[in-house]
Amino acid sequence: MAGGALTDEGALKRAHLYEHRITSYFIFACIVGSMGGSLFGYDLGVSGGVTSMDDFLKEFFPEIYKRKQMHLNETDYCKYDNQILTLFTSSLYFAGLISTFGASYVTRIYGRRGSILVGSVSFFLGGVINAAAKNILMLIIGRIFLGIGIGFGNQAVPLYLSEMAPAKIRGTVNQLFQLTTCIGILVANLINYKTEQIHPWGWRLSLGLATVPAILMFLGGLVLPETPNSLVEQGKLDKAKAVLIKVRGTNNIDAEFQDLVEASEAARAVKNPFRNLLARRNRPQLVIGAIGLPAFQQLTGMNSILFYAPVMFQSLGFGGSASLISSTITNAALVVAAIMSMYSADKFGRRFLLLEASVEMFCYMVVVGVTLAFKFGEGKELPKSLGVILVVLICLFVLAYGRSWGPMGWLVPSEIFPLETRSAGQSVVVCVNLFFTALIAQCFLVSLCHLKYGIFLLFAGLIFGMGSFVYFLLPETKQVPIEEVYLLWRQHWLWKKYVQDSE
Repeated sequence: MAGGALTDEGALKRAHLYEHRITSYFIFACIVGSMGGSLFGYDLGVSGGVTSMDDFLKEFFPEIYKRKQMHLNETDYCKYDNQILTLFTSSLYFAGLISTFGASYVTRIYGRRGSILVGSVSFFLGGVINAAAKNILMLIIGRIFLGIGIGFGNQAVPLYLSEMAPAKIRGTVNQLFQLTTCIGILVANLINYKTEQIHPWGWRLSLGLATVPAILMFLGGLVLPETPNSLVEQGKLDKAKAVLIKVRGTNNIDAEFQDLVEASEAARAVKNPFRNLLARRNRPQLVIGAIGLPAFQQLTGMNSILFYAPVMFQSLGFGGSASLISSTITNAALVVAAIMSMYSADKFGRRFLLLEASVEMFCYMVVVGVTLAFKFGEGKELPKSLGVILVVLICLFVLAYGRSWGPMGWLVPSEIFPLETRSAGQSVVVCVNLFFTALIAQCFLVSLCHLKYGIFLLFAGLIFGMGSFVYFLLPETKQVPIEEVYLLWRQHWLWKKYVQDSE
């Protein structure tokens, strides 16, 4: 097989000795910990809705409001082509990618829980500033605080969930992050639909309600247990053992605990984890986990749909309320897909979901692009039947993404790094993810204006490339203990040349 797989279970050191039961303590820790995804999701959902609201545009972007009114019921790819408007969205992600390196230090020294608390406080401040904004500068400052919150939260939460979960259900547990992200997006869309009808301050309510998930995350962070991996890393062995017993629901944790201790001893020998990440033996994690998957997750084009669904639907000729309803439908599909993924990731595996969805998403993007190319252009009204078809196609695309590249883009990187580079690796994951998120946010509307239907064909080409990347380079990681994933690289047709030559 091109991707390689773990075929010799005997190669695992102690995995067969691991024991666990699902306890109420474990369920509580995972549910509370996963709430960090709601911060990311709420912002993804609220941004596009607010930037399509007339009251918001009249106050901060009057020229765009006038342009929008001139083409209210017609397709015009360039209605929202304004770099300051897109900076409102993308500034958050630029702030997040910078802050994630500070988050790495906090996560490694003070634990995953520490980063969760810092992130929630920063996100709360950002929500307050945005709700009270009087000018564009205040909007951007608020977005920067939100970005710092997301940088810390996205760095810590996927690690927290992967480290708390037993190997056999790690995929399901880690995807609680994706599920809460999707729920946050859906809730934001529902709120936008209601607040759009509150004049002239409904947009302030949408932005200000970002404080609610921040408060929930902060309160949850106060009572969360730290992960056993992090406690061992900090030298708190007795406490780590006690937490491991509680989350595994058994006293027979000696094999797993010993693996954690040995991984921690190797981690302490590494003085500069970021430099270590560049070592030849860590090339698979660097290429796949730190760069490839987080970049490709954004280059699918999915976040363009999430950011700008209301804006995009208005650009294609939907009215204001109709565009918010359409984007709400697509985001409801994303929640359904996240639930499907929680069931299927540990059953069918990460590779299968990524490859199958890549084929689907490629087809949908091609059909959408070709449809837009032949059926309408600037200054033409969108036929209702065609509008329905576009919404259906986008929903199918969302379903495919939501059970594959969405959750796997966080799950796989969080489980393939060894402990000595895990915090640094996750920081690079978040940094790359947010860089491409910001890039897409900043460029999508201007690309839609200039490339028109071609933007969807461009995404189709990128999806073909990333599917090939997975087929040739990613081994299957399902049900492999997190501290023993490194054994996969020794059996892969390409990566074994790197890890064995450096031993």
